[in-house]
Amino acid sequence: VQLQASGGGLVQAGASLRLSCAGFGVPFINSNMAWFRQAPGKEREFVARITWSGSRTDYADSVKGRFTISRDNDKNVMSLHMNNLKPEDTAVYYCASRNRFRVGERPFEGGTYDYWGRGTLVTVSS
Repeated sequence: VQLQASGGGLVQAGASLRLSCAGFGVPFINSNMAWFRQAPGKEREFVARITWSGSRTDYADSVKGRFTISRDNDKNVMSLHMNNLKPEDTAVYYCASRNRFRVGERPFEGGTYDYWGRGTLVTVSS
């Protein structure tokens, strides 16, 4: 099982970026997925999550209204559309997945996820 995040880069405040997470070796349709991020010197934090069907999404308060999470199960790809980026969004962004049939899911906690991508760096300059 492998998750591969891409799409990061250096942008100015107010710009937009789209991150992608491609899944290999895992049926996307069986996975609830999420994005987390870790800024320099800070702990990893929840950004957004999406259920296996895409019927439910949740966001951290800090990104609500600016970020949109989506997925295409036919293509095994999950995306994070980030608008109006701020310097405080600077971080390494990680995608994560969890088997939707497992019980005890805590979707806002990193420890609940089974698989992680290697991360993609987003840097927002002021």
